[in-house]
Amino acid sequence: MRDLSGIGEALEAGADIIMLDNMDHGTMARAVRLVGGRAQTEASGNVTVENAASYADLGVDFLSCGALTHSAGILDLSLKHLEVID
Repeated sequence: MRDLSGIGEALEAGADIIMLDNMDHGTMARAVRLVGGRAQTEASGNVTVENAASYADLGVDFLSCGALTHSAGILDLSLKHLEVID
């Protein structure tokens, strides 16, 4: 969810985990309080290695950090540079 409007509905539907996506810290803190432990929470969107601790401090159960994969450098593991030695 990107705002607080769907949290009650998700809880009533029996959600066991709620993704809190692209929320600012204040909104995410309010969302965690609204969930109140009735479901697990996951912070997602704009989470980086540098700011992960500040999201974890809000009390979420999980962090998703897409920057670990979509911003990673490339490594060529092809065999095109393989040299056969006799």
